[in-house]
Amino acid sequence: MSSPESLPATGREWHLVSRPEGWPVPGDFALREGPVAAPGEGEILVRNLYLSVDPYMRGRMNDVKSYVPPFKLDEPMSGGAVGIVVASEAEGFAPGDHVLHDLGWREFATPRAKHVTKVSAELAPLTTYLGVLGMPGLTAYAGLLEVASMKKGDAVFVSGAAGAVGSQVGQIAKLKGASRVIGSAGSDEKVRLLTEEYGFDAAFNYKSGPVAKQLKEAAPSGIDVYFDNVGGDHLEAAISSLNVHGRATICGMIAQYNATEPPAAPRNLAMVIGKRLRLQGMLVMDHQDLMPKFFEEVSGWIRSGELKYRETVVEGFENAVDAFLGLLKGENTGKMIVGLAD
Repeated sequence: MSSPESLPATGREWHLVSRPEGWPVPGDFALREGPVAAPGEGEILVRNLYLSVDPYMRGRMNDVKSYVPPFKLDEPMSGGAVGIVVASEAEGFAPGDHVLHDLGWREFATPRAKHVTKVSAELAPLTTYLGVLGMPGLTAYAGLLEVASMKKGDAVFVSGAAGAVGSQVGQIAKLKGASRVIGSAGSDEKVRLLTEEYGFDAAFNYKSGPVAKQLKEAAPSGIDVYFDNVGGDHLEAAISSLNVHGRATICGMIAQYNATEPPAAPRNLAMVIGKRLRLQGMLVMDHQDLMPKFFEEVSGWIRSGELKYRETVVEGFENAVDAFLGLLKGENTGKMIVGLAD
């Protein structure tokens, strides 16, 4: 346990100060100083090293009932973070340990130890616990293999395929024997990344033409599985291209997170009946039981070089909101992370 004199009195925090109408703007957030709580019994004090910004956070900025409570105004926001223990009043945790927790968007956090996972910088880089070996990775693994029931020989289409989840979905599909993997992304550079580095069989820039037309050209024999990170015209295109008894995992709909009007697409939901399609929403919190198997299999693929990953690390705690806004605009390749300089 560190002596109280060595503990910081205050630390910076990002607060939500107004609920965004449509696209968030920097004025919706404020960087403030807040008191740092010394740990009580069963708690640890953590200095955050890396913060995660994720698309789901946009939904928490709306004051609506959902699967996670909305962020409160004028209080620190939360999110995934990896940090180093500064002080501990909890058995099994000591200063110097690295931990994963969900009190991000602040420089210092005092979580209860039962809500914290110890991680090893020797086993994998600390940033990977927020991405390829963390929540996005488990989302990809569970969403493809459990929710969409992907099997060997399936043709798989992934939207938002250059992001933290999508890039992993496509690679796992190939490793599990997919006959063809197609991805969509928002730039020609990301399209090249999908085919040249991640091993996708085909990829297209959704800004270059109608998604439905480009998907049909990339998958002339149709698709069996669709992993949806985008919604809208991508979901409509996938419904058209899905074969009989096709399955879709509805993971995210970033195309409409900032929309103020209902989406025009999909307009072809009636096809779900004739094709006997299964469209299933997913939340990663429902699949925590897969974590040991996921970690073992994916960490093995990373060590062997079979699974590649990219991270976009924005340095500086003061740049966290810029990183989040950039994520919503697709400025990241792979997992978007904020690094807090030592």
